[in-house]
Amino acid sequence: MEVEFAKAFAIGVGGAMPALAIGLIGFSAMQAIGRNPEAAGKVLAPMLLGMAFAEAVAIYALVVVFTL
Repeated sequence: MEVEFAKAFAIGVGGAMPALAIGLIGFSAMQAIGRNPEAAGKVLAPMLLGMAFAEAVAIYALVVVFTL
């Protein structure tokens, strides 16, 4: 019983928080590009890198769920 709750909690938090982070990163990048369209090239690479790191957290949560 406790293991199922731990799995559900881990994937729930481990999936929701990275999704929120990716949304905030995308929002901030689009806001920066909207304010200064010439900076799109400089903003794109750090935005994608930040999204990849946030997505890695979700993958780690998935691995934890499979190991429990």
